[in-house]
Amino acid sequence: MCTNRAMLLVALALLALQASAKISHSVVDTDDRKLVPLTDAFGFADGGKIDIFIKDIALYVKHDAEQTYNLGNFGFFLSPVEADAALEQNLSDDKCILNELNNLFTFKDSGIQRVINKELTNFTFHFIVENGGLFYLYFANCEQSTPVSFDSRIEMYNINSHGDKDYLSVGETQLETVFWTMFSLFVTVAGIWSWVVWSNKQHAQRIHVMMGILCCFKALTVMSQAGMFHYLERTGHADGWNIAYYIFTFFRGILFFTVVVLIGTGWSYMKPFLGDKEKRILLVVIPLQVFANIAIIITKEESPSVKDWFTWRDVFHLVDIICCCAILFPIVWSIKHLREASHTDGKAARNLEKLTLFRQFYVMVVVYIYFTRIVVYLLKSTMQYEYAWVSEAADQLATLSFYVWTAVKFRPQPNNPYLKLDTSELEL
Repeated sequence: MCTNRAMLLVALALLALQASAKISHSVVDTDDRKLVPLTDAFGFADGGKIDIFIKDIALYVKHDAEQTYNLGNFGFFLSPVEADAALEQNLSDDKCILNELNNLFTFKDSGIQRVINKELTNFTFHFIVENGGLFYLYFANCEQSTPVSFDSRIEMYNINSHGDKDYLSVGETQLETVFWTMFSLFVTVAGIWSWVVWSNKQHAQRIHVMMGILCCFKALTVMSQAGMFHYLERTGHADGWNIAYYIFTFFRGILFFTVVVLIGTGWSYMKPFLGDKEKRILLVVIPLQVFANIAIIITKEESPSVKDWFTWRDVFHLVDIICCCAILFPIVWSIKHLREASHTDGKAARNLEKLTLFRQFYVMVVVYIYFTRIVVYLLKSTMQYEYAWVSEAADQLATLSFYVWTAVKFRPQPNNPYLKLDTSELEL
């Protein structure tokens, strides 16, 4: 088990070392799609710039097709995010998109032709985006019988007030400050929690230690994000901070869902064991959740030029939501048992108090899942790109609020009826 986990972390590290972060490396291999997305959406300020380095261009003619093709039917263009519907309409109408808009360049360009003819090994194009906005970079192929291969390196950046390159999209430049602020808050919360557990160590249970470790890993995660965005802004590369982020996210993901499930079952503070149903939830949900998080990371590192990249990204987010919903079952089971116990034994008052707490915990978990998985996504999708940082800040604040609320409700203290372990209640 430990060996498999170590191998997985090594694989993630190797993948991260190959990633170019905000400098996108896209490889198109014998692809006959009409439209190939090369980058995720990038927010340009007025006067933003894009550099496209291209090499290893090859055109293939299918056996049953004519041997001629028009080089002007292969090209690159920028498209505003809001124009996606128009692009789909053009594709369905069998129109050549390159004839419908202003493209950056086509394969008719003399530099590209020299690369195709092996007179040059590579060629670089430099463009200035006069009017800012949120854009995708696409490659269009209007010759359906002619698959294309090429290797490209794409730099999108703005120019900051000092005249230096800023590789972060407009709306992301504030993220470093957001992450450092959240790191400070999570470290503060972790410190206070450690003091509370230490001060009440005679009443503390193993779950309280796990809650503290979870908060520490969350702090390390946002710290690595802050470091990552610091270097991304200046160099376009994460300089190793992405590796730290993936490792901390891996363990934080495991700990978060484990802690929520264990609190929901009353493990360690109400009963010293897990039932078979709870164990099955852990054995199914946690590996699936870890897989979903890793898969999302991989899709972030891969170029959108990979076939079905957008589909896989959405599928992985859906798996994450399913896992979040699945962890509600142990809380529901605990509520059911407490409701039944409140009517059948002589400790109705205490069980009703516990029932109230678990109902509150259930509501908070539902609200947290709904907000971080749906509301944050809607914020990110609907807000102006200049305010992209707001959705991330809302996500982090929601997580902090959930951690603090859970800590207050389940803190170790001598007179807390919810946390008093009673051997007569072990059958709960």
